[in-house]
Amino acid sequence: MSYRNPMSYRNAAFPGTFDPITLGHLDIIERAASLFDQLTVAVAESRGKNTRLSLDKRVALAKKSCHHLSNVKVVGFSSLLENFLKLNQINVLVRGLRSVTDYDYEMQLCGMYCRAMPQLEIVMLQSRPELACISSTLVRELKSFNAEIRPYVPDAVAMEFAQ
Repeated sequence: MSYRNPMSYRNAAFPGTFDPITLGHLDIIERAASLFDQLTVAVAESRGKNTRLSLDKRVALAKKSCHHLSNVKVVGFSSLLENFLKLNQINVLVRGLRSVTDYDYEMQLCGMYCRAMPQLEIVMLQSRPELACISSTLVRELKSFNAEIRPYVPDAVAMEFAQ
């Protein structure tokens, strides 16, 4: 087995549905952006997840939320993640972990991704404790009761939902 220099991995992707993007997502994005030359926030169409916001709206909110990060680009995609990564010549996948449950799920995904793309490296970033409770599902639930979501989402999302 040959050793691969991690410094040769300059382009990474952080995929998700971001329905909507949260402060937890943004924290992972900011931290990953500091590790790689280019980070692509890959917003998945994810037909099976029954998202509340359209793909275009989720991409727009993610772009607004990441505008301060010069090495981050946000794109939507509707293919298999494997195909997206290959098409964009990305060989590092960034994943965020909030809990042991997330870890178990991510390990299953890692096995699948690594079988399909043996050259893929996966970097898992642990959520900061104060952000680990935040999820898009929680934000949508709060919003359904007209509760305040500002403590959990970037300003762009709070302004969008206030309209």
